[in-house]
Amino acid sequence: MISNPRFRHTGTALAHPLSRSAWRDAFAMRPADAIFTTAIKVGIAATLVLIAGGLLGQPQLAGMAALGALTSAFGRYQPYRRLGRMMAIVGAGMVIAMVIGTLLGAANVPMMSQILVLSVLAGLAAHIFLAFRISGPGAVILVFAAGAGSGYTHSYAAMLGPIVAIIIGVVVGWLAAMAPVLWVPLAPSRLAVARAIANVVGLEADDAGPLRAAAKASLRSARESVTVTAGTFRATHSRSVSLRQNADQLHLLLDEAEAALTLFESSSDGAYSEAFIHLVQHESQLRKIHGIPTVSAPITPDVPAIASTRNLVHKGFWEGAKAELTARTSIHQALRMAAAAALSGWAAVGLGLEHPLWATMGAIAALQGLSYATTVQRSIQRLVGNVIGAIVAVGILSLALGFWPSVVLVIIFQVMAELLVLKNYTLTTIAVTPMALIMTGLGTNLGTEAALSRVVDTLVGVVIGTIVAAVSISLSDRQHIPTSTDGSKR
Repeated sequence: MISNPRFRHTGTALAHPLSRSAWRDAFAMRPADAIFTTAIKVGIAATLVLIAGGLLGQPQLAGMAALGALTSAFGRYQPYRRLGRMMAIVGAGMVIAMVIGTLLGAANVPMMSQILVLSVLAGLAAHIFLAFRISGPGAVILVFAAGAGSGYTHSYAAMLGPIVAIIIGVVVGWLAAMAPVLWVPLAPSRLAVARAIANVVGLEADDAGPLRAAAKASLRSARESVTVTAGTFRATHSRSVSLRQNADQLHLLLDEAEAALTLFESSSDGAYSEAFIHLVQHESQLRKIHGIPTVSAPITPDVPAIASTRNLVHKGFWEGAKAELTARTSIHQALRMAAAAALSGWAAVGLGLEHPLWATMGAIAALQGLSYATTVQRSIQRLVGNVIGAIVAVGILSLALGFWPSVVLVIIFQVMAELLVLKNYTLTTIAVTPMALIMTGLGTNLGTEAALSRVVDTLVGVVIGTIVAAVSISLSDRQHIPTSTDGSKR
């Protein structure tokens, strides 16, 4: 019998992928709102670069530019001031990844060494993205870009094309994502406040401890979003003055939501009901494109000691990242991702698989979740999604479509992936798999066997990624352990 706590915890983790709860959670559909905005931005950016590349007679480079345009998929729902910085970091990472990939290809570096370099790249990218709280497709996109550059480039003279292509894609993606700031600069903050209000009102139906914590966290997050956005409007012209006033109204709405939450926690006679009714009305108005509900003060003045977050000091974008860059948990996450990525790629090479970097990307995608439960969930979702997506891809690739029909399909699948990513990652992967295969085959004759190869490579990646995650699991990571009837972890 194993008595060592570390071995016991690892054993429990290794058993979790076979549990009914792991598979049930993998196919659960999550609620999602405001899903169209990012999908439209990504679709516009991809359309522009793919059409431009096609008209210039550069189908393969068009695909690389489309990868750069995926910069627009990062930083979803962030205030524009912060979003621009986040996407600049991602864009720089994309360009660096392409430079590294083309250098590896031009120098004819052996695949085993390429896998090592790109695994280190993935770990560093994941570390930086986590430190700057950059959500989105993650480090896997950078490895995809580097792999595409390596496969395309066979001489130093050929390096310039892919690098220029991805720079163009990054710029187009950045502009597409930032363009709405000209019309609706407060949109991300409005949504953050609406979500915070929804979480507070939702406590009336279920006030479980985790939901209370989530409601308070969403209030803090919304307050930070409004504060960051308001800091942008410093000019004295009428539009800036009006936007500052709107930001002040959003702060008042958050005051009202916090007052209602405090009343909810301090009363047992339903005295909070009127406050919640007002909040529901505010949420509905906030989810419209224009118009912010007007309030002068919280409607619950008798609440004892409202714990307002208005005066909390929020760390700046760079200041907040500095602490995270040296955080032990973030470094641990980066190291195990790099290890899993390298081991998966090397295993795929040892098995004689044609596209070992796909195994590397499978491990990276699985380990982008911070908890082991999320890693297992994403592994299941990526594998099942790849199987179904590969079946779809076989049908498409067997038609031997030309460039323009392929472009249409890439755009459709890309938009679908962005629409589905917040609902369920399995559905996203079903869309991403044919999209990635079609994009890889732009300007080349990619056969249907590539779809089968992707499934096998992904299986190698997620299995090894899950094993590495289980072996390196933190003793404090217990989300995957079933909860006993008394609410404690067994």
